Amino acid sequence: MSLAEIPTVLRQAILRLVLPTAVLYGFMVGLGLLVTRVLNDVWPLTAEDAVNRRFEAERDGTLNAVSLVFSTIASTSAVVAVTALVAIVLALSGCRWREPMFLIGAVSAQALVFLLTTMAIDRTRPAVEHMDTSPPTSSFPSGHTSASVALYCGLALVLATRARRTPVKVAWWSLLVAVPIGVALTRMYRGMHHPSDVVGSFVNAGTCLVIMARGVLDRTVRWGRGHVPGRRVTSRRQPSTSAA
Repeated sequence: MSLAEIPTVLRQAILRLVLPTAVLYGFMVGLGLLVTRVLNDVWPLTAEDAVNRRFEAERDGTLNAVSLVFSTIASTSAVVAVTALVAIVLALSGCRWREPMFLIGAVSAQALVFLLTTMAIDRTRPAVEHMDTSPPTSSFPSGHTSASVALYCGLALVLATRARRTPVKVAWWSLLVAVPIGVALTRMYRGMHHPSDVVGSFVNAGTCLVIMARGVLDRTVRWGRGHVPGRRVTSRRQPSTSAA
């Protein structure tokens, strides 16, 4: 990419990535307000306390240890380390810039939306014993769940896209999608989030994956070279001239 292409690339990034992410943030804040102030006395939100108490009642030593593993691999430090490591491995394994940037972009976008949403929606955590130490008013959405969806489902998409055989694609999806599901259950089990918090996290991270997949991972999308989003690049053939 030449210096002359930088303004075009920045404009494309704003249109393809920044604006959709900003719209997602607005949607997440609206969803949080619905959950905490508008529909909080409507079923199924009225059943959330019972769900959290049921998880608390099922706690034992083995489940506590398993939940700690899932909670740890979805922590901020672990997600940052794994994302960086996977991005480096993808780059060294022959992938071009799209796959590493897709993964980094998805994880970063969900983190930004999550952080800003928790600042706007100060939802208290479930009224059960909390097994982890976290701020008491940052329950919506679940940061652990959102990060794990972006990282592991994003990695599943990259690996499945590169795989040639259908059984391998299915294996990657089955293995990696199980991680965020386990994290979501773990965060509720450990008393850190309401069910609607983890649902909101799937919405946040899933949308970030779609935004980054369409803007970065899709190889039909061109960046730079004077290309403007929404405009098709057509080739012009010079009229042939015959010798006199």
